Amino acid sequence: MLLGQSLAVSAVLFALGGVGVVVRRNALIVLMSIELMLNAVNLTLITFARQLHNVEGQLFALMTMVVAAAEAVVGLAVLVDIFRVRDVEDIDELSELRG
Repeated sequence: MLLGQSLAVSAVLFALGGVGVVVRRNALIVLMSIELMLNAVNLTLITFARQLHNVEGQLFALMTMVVAAAEAVVGLAVLVDIFRVRDVEDIDELSELRG
């Protein structure tokens, strides 16, 4: 795959994730959209690392995947806890985390 094609796919994935975060109100869809954006960034990192014949970009992408997995676990745990207390699907109605 060429550099331009990989970056175009990455830009489309990032844009779709951004639209999902802004438009959707379901918390699970928002978390999945954030994961999609992180995967788009990983694709960009790996594309440039391969183009420059550099391993550090690939290692950084691996670390980003680890952080994304931890973010997904913590986010889902918070959502499950909130859904147990209150039966709410719209994230605009959630005020549990406000100080």
